[in-house]
Amino acid sequence: MSALTLDQLRVFLSVVEEGSFSGAARKLRRAQSAVSYGVATLEGQLGVTLFDRSGRTPVPSEAGQALLPAARSIVNDADELAASALRMTEGLEPRVTLAIEVLYPMPLMLTALAAFRNRFPTVSLLLRTEAMGAVAELVQNETCRVGISVAAPFVPKELDQIPLTSVQLVAVAAPEHELARHVGPIPARVLQRHTQLVLTDRSRLSEGFEGGVAGGPNWRIADLGAKHQFLRAGFGWGTMPLQAVAKDLERKRLVQLPLAVGDVSVNLAVIYKPAHPPGPATRWLLDLLGSRCTEEQKRLANEPEAPGLVARRR
Repeated sequence: MSALTLDQLRVFLSVVEEGSFSGAARKLRRAQSAVSYGVATLEGQLGVTLFDRSGRTPVPSEAGQALLPAARSIVNDADELAASALRMTEGLEPRVTLAIEVLYPMPLMLTALAAFRNRFPTVSLLLRTEAMGAVAELVQNETCRVGISVAAPFVPKELDQIPLTSVQLVAVAAPEHELARHVGPIPARVLQRHTQLVLTDRSRLSEGFEGGVAGGPNWRIADLGAKHQFLRAGFGWGTMPLQAVAKDLERKRLVQLPLAVGDVSVNLAVIYKPAHPPGPATRWLLDLLGSRCTEEQKRLANEPEAPGLVARRR
């Protein structure tokens, strides 16, 4: 059997969709005889009759009905391939590789990724969520082209940093923890008497970085979800993204601690190698992630205090 062509399949589909050879001819802007010949040639190659021509209009035969889904799939895949190639020639990257700091709120990330999928259905995604220096390390070794990292001294100077947004952190402890019963702002000397749960990471870039560490006894935990559970279990106190513990605060499974230093927030930045800047799809996603997080911070700052939250200091 000689090779089939996409044009033959398009003619077959046009006859089915238009309900006649003449309608397909008008749609394809061809002579009706050319359409009839194309279908007949396809039937000869396949060795089956695709249409019942006994009536006034051609009706797909049993074989035609059976082959119709495969024909549509082949044509759709070919069209998608051509569209993807065109986007690539226009600069749209075929794949986004992104490492995101684990402190970035997961619900906001999910809504942004849903919008990204709808906007760029042909762009594949490699997403890694890591903590602190592990994000920068993934960009440094080119596992990921772009990262959303804590803006900190451990980010290698070879990487460009562009401010993106910030995430509000709150100090929390279980209701039965001694610090939860402290009256008034808690000074550093009091915090240092209690075990602090500190988020750490698996990279060497942030080794020795002590940002946010009060200076007393501490447990280092490399997973934000595990740190969350440790806090609820009463193993110590620590800071968490507000969005991650909002329900716990409302249901009084955790208590916000009024630190004497006031509110704490962490700045996030987009990092990448200057030779490999973000492409159009990546930039679109980064802009969305940044704006969603900034809007959420403003909403949280303006809404009435939820039960379990101490008054915020500016």
